[in-house]
Amino acid sequence: MFRKILILIFLLSGISIYSQVVINEIDVDMTGSDVNEFIELKSTTPNFSLDGYVLVLYNETNSLSYYAIDLDGYSTDINGIFLSGNTAVSPAPTLVIPNGKIQNGPDVIALYQANATDFPDGTLATSTNLVNAIAYSTAAATATNLMAIFGLTVSTNENMNGLGTTQSIQRKNDGTYEVKTPTPGMNNDGSGIILNYITVSTSQTNYNEGDVFDFVFTTSQPVTGSDLLFNFTLVNGNFMVNDYTNTNLTVLIPVGQTTASNTCTLFDDITDEGDEELLIDIQSVPTGYVINNDNLILRVYDNDYVVQTFGTPINPTYNIVTPTIPTGYYDSLEGLSGNALKQAVQDIIAAPTVRLHSYADIWDIIRTADQNPENSNQIWDMYLEIPMAKLDQQTTSSIVGKWNREHIFCQSRGGFEVANGDTADGIGVWNSTSAASFVDGVSDAHHIRAENGQENTSRNNKNYGTVNSATVYAGPSGTQGSWRGDVARALFYMAVRFDGLNVVNGDPSEYLPSTSIASGNIGDLATLLVWNHSDPRDDFEMNRNNYIYTWQMNRNPFIDYPLLVDYIFGANFGQPWSSSLSIQNPIENKVAVYPNPTTDYIIVAGLEGNSKVEIYTITGQMVQSQNFENEIRINIDLNAGMYLVKVSNGFQSTTKKIIVK
Repeated sequence: MFRKILILIFLLSGISIYSQVVINEIDVDMTGSDVNEFIELKSTTPNFSLDGYVLVLYNETNSLSYYAIDLDGYSTDINGIFLSGNTAVSPAPTLVIPNGKIQNGPDVIALYQANATDFPDGTLATSTNLVNAIAYSTAAATATNLMAIFGLTVSTNENMNGLGTTQSIQRKNDGTYEVKTPTPGMNNDGSGIILNYITVSTSQTNYNEGDVFDFVFTTSQPVTGSDLLFNFTLVNGNFMVNDYTNTNLTVLIPVGQTTASNTCTLFDDITDEGDEELLIDIQSVPTGYVINNDNLILRVYDNDYVVQTFGTPINPTYNIVTPTIPTGYYDSLEGLSGNALKQAVQDIIAAPTVRLHSYADIWDIIRTADQNPENSNQIWDMYLEIPMAKLDQQTTSSIVGKWNREHIFCQSRGGFEVANGDTADGIGVWNSTSAASFVDGVSDAHHIRAENGQENTSRNNKNYGTVNSATVYAGPSGTQGSWRGDVARALFYMAVRFDGLNVVNGDPSEYLPSTSIASGNIGDLATLLVWNHSDPRDDFEMNRNNYIYTWQMNRNPFIDYPLLVDYIFGANFGQPWSSSLSIQNPIENKVAVYPNPTTDYIIVAGLEGNSKVEIYTITGQMVQSQNFENEIRINIDLNAGMYLVKVSNGFQSTTKKIIVK
């Protein structure tokens, strides 16, 4: 009997040591942007030191770690709770986890007595020094391989009640798990000491330089004992102490009160430093108080932004931006035709002097090349046809409200690779490249545009076109299609710049037959030829071409000479090229005059706003004239023969020939 009692005492003491701290609650799936996910620990004693502990997140697919969280320097609170999670979690987590970092599973989260350096990304799962682990999912599947490694027999589905995105997985007092409404920062059973939560709020989330507003600090219960006194800071990245004035960073809430406000005045300078974000970071607070929503970010818009002289793609201007074509750059093309012309173009744009920059450098390139002409602190979202703040560049896995680098000739079709590293090293550092090195297309800025992250995902690797097909991308509904010509000219550039890349008719396969090797083909050629004409090159596109040249030392010739497309890919293939043929009239390909031949009327369409139509004889005598808006049908009573129809819109005009029978 005595031996049995000793064994029981040993087992109980072993369990007590083993379970001093456990994974208490996890929320791994949130609707939309994944900004409220967390991992909570609980210790058997309050204020338990977490020195020497580490949380490790594992992927079931390969049983390898993908994130490690070192807990040195942290401890649990008066209720034995330690909360780590995204900045939007309330109460504010003691340790911040990047948005979207926690995978939905089926996976495993493990707690070890070790250091994060023991678990670099890609570490094989192990039970050595394991303290506690939890297997989870958001569907019926389980992390079978990882569960075997950790000796787990239970996997909990966060969506078991059909409410996964609004519920969490919580440990019960008996060591089992249940799924219910999240309780971050508190005991799952509702017990423990009731803490006084401090919340900070503002009337807006966005302000302009020069604005004056209040930070309002509120406690969930009246202050007792002594006045509540704490400090906060606002510095964040480029937002420094000289960006605000007359701001008291000490908060005082008297006994018996629940609220205090501090006024902030944003300094209005006269230089464009770019938009910035201040971060309200509450410093340490007295025992008994908990920070409810620390690290609140407010956007500060710089009102000194630069406005260009040219228009956006949806309000285009023409011939304001002068092409910076080097003298003699295209001279070698004169008089050539067919494949010889195509080869000569490649010899120019893939010359030994062309520079290849890193994929990370693309961020810096397109932040300027795709800058919104109406606000230098924004980029122009190509597909959605809207501006986006440069600050909203995607830096984590979360794509909601962010913009990214969109490859017009998609990577999976081109077989591109990040061969030159992913470190931004500036305009002065580059590698050599060639036509044969098609993998270099990953960082050729002539076909990479700033694009909304969600729209980029929707685009995926589809071909371009206008038909309703899962493999064809026709653009967001309700937009003007101002990007179509840009897309066409970028794809034609890529098909000449790199060997093995082609623009073809129809819907080509993404991969070569019976392989996973990229085919190098994208479509649809017929559609893109039309887009090249229907959406003429504008000043935005020319400015972009000029800027990219300063980095890569090559230009997109189809922006400089849009009609060159037809001599290499279209109806003029085989005809001699001359730069004199390429003078582009921006409305030339927008205007439609029909029917042709006709007998008693013509329709003029394709323009917007006030326009004018004039009909001339072949000898130059005007026989009819009329002003119109958008579209018009004109009755004619003319002798049989050829006539010239001149259509004017603003400072632009074009002339079409018609036959009257």
